[in-house]
Amino acid sequence: MRILCMIVGYFCGCFLTADAVVRHKTGRSVFETGTKNPGTANVTGLLGMKWGAVTLLGDILKTAVPCALCRYVFFPSLGGTAVLYAGIGAALGHGFPFWNKFRGGRSVAVTCTYLVLFSPLRGIAANVAGLCVRLATGYPAAGALAIPVVYLPLVLQSDGAAAGWPVLAGTALLLVLHRDSLWRMAHKTEKKTSLLAELKKR
Repeated sequence: MRILCMIVGYFCGCFLTADAVVRHKTGRSVFETGTKNPGTANVTGLLGMKWGAVTLLGDILKTAVPCALCRYVFFPSLGGTAVLYAGIGAALGHGFPFWNKFRGGRSVAVTCTYLVLFSPLRGIAANVAGLCVRLATGYPAAGALAIPVVYLPLVLQSDGAAAGWPVLAGTALLLVLHRDSLWRMAHKTEKKTSLLAELKKR
């Protein structure tokens, strides 16, 4: 059942909202414009806050739908962990969409969403911690990876290994998806960006 949850999540995650938005507005693929990343930041930079918000909402919905279906319709016997497995599947779909030669985005919004859906208070706390790391370091990858790292001990304490293992798997997935940024950070070639400065430009 856990694998089936991931499969349901994967096919929902393969819908890249950013690509749909950019194609609608410009007629071009998101992979050909801006930073070439199918995420909210790229769309915001290209088309402004409004369409960035639309992209974010789409990514939240494509994660929430499989999580809700697996939790309440398809596999209710799994309980809340169905949300985690469906969420990991959605993150895999976003990061490795089959229709684009398994080349996608970094799955940050997807990960944030399913963590909050599984445990809202802990998810919000982890997201705030990730934002603080992002602001303090200037590295988007550092902020993104801080979210599941902070979340993991919290969920282990409250829900045990049954939830801890999928969260650990989701953390490993984010590490893989950010491997290029991590390599540049290790070699001190990653550019720092100011989130507040970027927002002021919009």
